[in-house]
Amino acid sequence: MYFSSSASKIGLSALLSILMLSTTNMANAACSALYNHQFSTLQGGKINLCDYQDKPILVVNTASKCGFTPQFEALESLYSQYKKQGLLVIGFPSNDFKQELSDDKQINDFCKLTYSVKFPMISKSSVSGKTANPFYQQLIAKTGQSPSWNFFKYVILPGGNDVYAYSSDVKPNAAEILSKIKPSLK
Repeated sequence: MYFSSSASKIGLSALLSILMLSTTNMANAACSALYNHQFSTLQGGKINLCDYQDKPILVVNTASKCGFTPQFEALESLYSQYKKQGLLVIGFPSNDFKQELSDDKQINDFCKLTYSVKFPMISKSSVSGKTANPFYQQLIAKTGQSPSWNFFKYVILPGGNDVYAYSSDVKPNAAEILSKIKPSLK
C-alpha cells in the first residue's frame, strides 16, 4: 500500500494517540478505587494518585488560620526528607472548620510564603460530612473516622488495604505515624 508522506504522518500520529489513550485507560483500569483520583494542585500542576499506589501517602486536611497550622513545618520536613524514598505528602485545604482563607491563590501564597510548602496542595474542598470530596469519602469509609478538625491525618500504605487515621494533635513526625510509613519507603 502506498501512502504519501503527509498521509503517513497523519496516520502515524493518530495511531500513536490511540496507543497512548489505550495505555492510559489500561493503567487507570489497574488502579484501585481509592487511588483512582486526579487533582489540580495549588502549585499549578496535576496529580494522579494512581501513580502512587505502590508508595506510602500521608494525607492531611489543612487550614491557614488554625492553631495546628505550624504543623506545615513538620509536613514539609517529612516530604523533603522522604520524597526520594517514595513518600507522598498531600494537603487538602478545607474551610469545613471555618479557618481557611477564601481562595486557592491566597492559600497557596500563605503556604509558600509562610511555611515554604512544596508538597502538593490540592484545590480547596470539603473533607467532612455529606459534602466531603469523593477521595475523603473513601478515606472516611475505609477508616470509620472523619476529620474532626483541621490537620487530621490519614496514612495510606502501598496498595491501599491499610489506611490509618490520626487526630489533629498527633504531629506529622510522631513515632506512631513514622512507624507506619518508614517500612514502606524504598
